[in-house]
Amino acid sequence: MKKLNVDLENCYGIKKLQAQFDFSQHESYAIYAPNGSMKSCLAQTFKDVADATASKDRIFPARVCSRKITDENGVDLPKEGVLVVRPYDEVFGHTEKTSTLLVDSNLRTEYEELHIEIDKSKGIFLKALKEQSGSKKDLEKEISSTFTKSDDEFYRALIRVKDELLAQKNAPFANIRYDTIFDEKVLSFLGTKDFKTAIENYIKKYNELLAASTYFKKGTFNYYNAATIAKSLADNGFFDAKHTVNLNANEKLEITSQKQLEELIAKEKEGISNDKDLRKKFADIEKLITKNMNVRDFESYLAEHEELLPKLANIESFKEEIWKSYFKAQIELYKDLSEKYQAAEKRKKEIEEEAGKQRTQWESVIEIFNNRFFVPFKLTAKNRVPVILGQEPMLSLGFTFEDGGDQAPVEKAALMQVLSTGERKALYVLNIIFEVEARKKAKQETVFVFDDIADSFDYKNKYAIIQYLKDIAEEPYFNQIILTHNFDFFRTINSRFVSYPHCLMASKSSTGVALKQATGIQNVFVKDWKPNFFKDPRKKIASIPFIRNIIEYTKGDKDADFIKLTSLLHWKNDSAAITQTDLDTIYNAVFDTTGTSTDGKRPVIDIIHQEASKCLDAGDGINFENKIVLSIAIRIAAEQIMVKKINDAKFVAGIDSNQTPKLLEKFKELFRGDVGTIDTIQQVILMTPENIHLNSFMYEPILDMSDEHLRKLYERVLALNPGAQLNQC
Repeated sequence: MKKLNVDLENCYGIKKLQAQFDFSQHESYAIYAPNGSMKSCLAQTFKDVADATASKDRIFPARVCSRKITDENGVDLPKEGVLVVRPYDEVFGHTEKTSTLLVDSNLRTEYEELHIEIDKSKGIFLKALKEQSGSKKDLEKEISSTFTKSDDEFYRALIRVKDELLAQKNAPFANIRYDTIFDEKVLSFLGTKDFKTAIENYIKKYNELLAASTYFKKGTFNYYNAATIAKSLADNGFFDAKHTVNLNANEKLEITSQKQLEELIAKEKEGISNDKDLRKKFADIEKLITKNMNVRDFESYLAEHEELLPKLANIESFKEEIWKSYFKAQIELYKDLSEKYQAAEKRKKEIEEEAGKQRTQWESVIEIFNNRFFVPFKLTAKNRVPVILGQEPMLSLGFTFEDGGDQAPVEKAALMQVLSTGERKALYVLNIIFEVEARKKAKQETVFVFDDIADSFDYKNKYAIIQYLKDIAEEPYFNQIILTHNFDFFRTINSRFVSYPHCLMASKSSTGVALKQATGIQNVFVKDWKPNFFKDPRKKIASIPFIRNIIEYTKGDKDADFIKLTSLLHWKNDSAAITQTDLDTIYNAVFDTTGTSTDGKRPVIDIIHQEASKCLDAGDGINFENKIVLSIAIRIAAEQIMVKKINDAKFVAGIDSNQTPKLLEKFKELFRGDVGTIDTIQQVILMTPENIHLNSFMYEPILDMSDEHLRKLYERVLALNPGAQLNQC
């Protein structure tokens, strides 16, 4: 953006403002705005743009508000292109956006992509397991809780059984209906005392029969194993290739076909199953099941799969066997998922180590803060790696409080309780830096509006802020408008980086607010008033306080010239007699010049009131010298009125300091009933001293004083002595 056009009407007290900010040559503007003129109102109007909110006049809501803030092409500024920075906003903090933008996107992207392929394989694997088991349960939780102590460690559960699974030769329970057995009601039934007793009796007899079997052997070769072997041999063409199997019993038996092997297995199984004693024990179990109406499906299933009964004595172990059978049945999918996961875990650790070593822009922000700002604490990034990798959304800051050589970690809430206002504001500036750096990385074209960001800071931190504003000014995507009511701050940023043509001053009138080229930013006395001392009577009068200060600093307040100039700032017995020639002589002596004024015999007091009268009709504007002249004229006129009414030359001559307050104190004593005069002079005491006793290093108070207030006060003072002429003062 090259230009910013602002056209406002009735926006938060701004009756009217039309201005253009030309950023084509310089990216920054500074506006000095005395309190009450427009600063916060303009900032709020820009904040409305950022918030996509309509502006208004809060005090007079019926007034029609108009807001047009556009670029050089007449296009409205987008809300994301505006950031308003308040003097202090306790709520404002860095966001998820600033946290994620300030990381190495390559590392984060690679980390996130590691899970994409894993999630794809996982989905295929779980789908196959669901079909295999026929279960409607959450299989991730079921698998996790089967092989670990919690239900949210799915991958750990898979890897835990990997070696066992790869060594496992078959999947004997791959076709079991999972939900029929691992139903909550069934599991509750299996845990009853009666069932446990019945199943123990059944298993005892079953094991006796198995031990007596010709071919089966407990724990190593049962009819599950035999049936699996028969099928596997047939599937692989073992018998078709004319191979045979020899079974060792009392005598060797050669098996030449799948059918022969299956018939032998069935006969052996039938011999065990038809045992009368075993049948009786099975009937006891059936009777218990029949009594429990909630497990009828289980009863039907068990009737068809009596061979599962011995496994029910240890249901947890059986559950593991079932899942391993499911996994074995889907072994290729299992290996694909587990291998991808383990490879990703390895790379993940490498990325985490790399992230731990990496210096991010967070560190840059924190380093800027730690190095530039003077606060009793240091900052660190606590969770930098989790945020870099997307595991956590927000950067968390750690604080270490420092007191001399001692250090102690401290939580933010406790820290805020011991920080000064300026130190808390410094921490607020940290959040601003986060936001600025995030926008810098995103190359987000932005107009920053800073509203007295350095207010309440000590000088060390104020300069740190100025330096950072200078950094912003050097970014190609950024423009900024810096608003302030602090004149010292205003002229400092002018000296550091904001060019003079881009330094403006705001003046408020009854019709609106005007932004004009700033004047007197750097030593108005040397650069303007001194060269015009003999040419411009108003600048001559405005120079009197500066000349008096120079004499005070070089010769002291007992010097005759210092005393004479004091008589031009207070009403003394010699005030009316001091001429332009007298003032010129003092000026020439101080600055080693030889200038002279026309009409040298004319009393300076006459010129003071003449110029003050002209100020009453002057146009609106900065009017620096007007304010000084009005302030001098107001006080001299007020003192002259009091001196005249008190009518005690000895008392007046004895005043050696704070003359106006002492005169008022005496005036109150003598004329307590003259309330109007007392009230007016109290206003004089409130409004004029700082305006007059100024020097080249500090003249902000007079700039904050509006012309209108001084004009009205001067008129009120003159009204106390109707008909008075300038030469009568």
